[in-house]
Amino acid sequence: MAELEEAASEIEPPIESVDYIDELTGLPQPKGTLMFSSSNTVLTKLDPRMHSMGQAIAISLLFICLLGFLNGLDYASPESGLVRPDEFVYRLSHTAPDETATFRGVVFDHENQPIENATVRVSWDDGTLWNMTATQTGKDGSFSFERLDPGLASVDILVERGDYIDLFTNRVLFSPPALIEPIGFTTIDFTLPPTEEFAAQPCENGDEECKVRHIDLTSLQMEHPLMDSGASSIYVAVGFGFMGLALIATGFTLWAMKTGSIAILRTAAAISFFGIGHYYTACCFGMVAFLLTFAVPKEYIPVEQ
Repeated sequence: MAELEEAASEIEPPIESVDYIDELTGLPQPKGTLMFSSSNTVLTKLDPRMHSMGQAIAISLLFICLLGFLNGLDYASPESGLVRPDEFVYRLSHTAPDETATFRGVVFDHENQPIENATVRVSWDDGTLWNMTATQTGKDGSFSFERLDPGLASVDILVERGDYIDLFTNRVLFSPPALIEPIGFTTIDFTLPPTEEFAAQPCENGDEECKVRHIDLTSLQMEHPLMDSGASSIYVAVGFGFMGLALIATGFTLWAMKTGSIAILRTAAAISFFGIGHYYTACCFGMVAFLLTFAVPKEYIPVEQ
């Protein structure tokens, strides 16, 4: 019996113990010695500092913002600068539709009293022929015109004074429609010089005495014609708008330089585009800066342990 048991033990292999992890995974646990190896891979992250190319764009944007601010300062100073309110309104009148201007006002004498039954005559050149329209002032000296062409026109005021007719001529700029308004409004009051000044004027035909006494101020108003004061106010408001955009773009640029954000720098370039600048300098340079922000490379630095 003992001999049979010894023989069976020699034939049957020993039963190996099975780990429960092996039963769950279905993979045997390694029996050899574990070895670890490492590569040259380094964990990196995006560099928070702005690339040198982005810094150069930011510095150029500060210069562009300065151009936009100077442009706004020019607009906000209607009596000086490269662009004047009358030039601004005159440019807009070129693209305005015909018969979209109205003209109103009051005629006063030299004592600031309204003149009744004075003739107000408006004449303008529409490119093909010379147009003219006229009306009479009311008891309060007021007059009104509609369906005029925006742009430059000549305004004559005729007043009968005894045996004479006093003629007062001015050069006027009619405002075109602004923003969403379909009609442009021009309001100008006229004060006639005293009769002594009319009597001192030489006659146009060379005679010693003339029935029509004429004072013509158009030669003095060639560069700066009479215009609506409200149009000048809009012009100044546009200037403050340009200056505000320049300051906002400057703030975004400094913010981008501090944080290293290309997205903020791109926003600053887009805002500076609307600063326009003299001869559209800020507009052109702002567009170039905006496009260059897409070419700024990204840099990565190793993660510190």
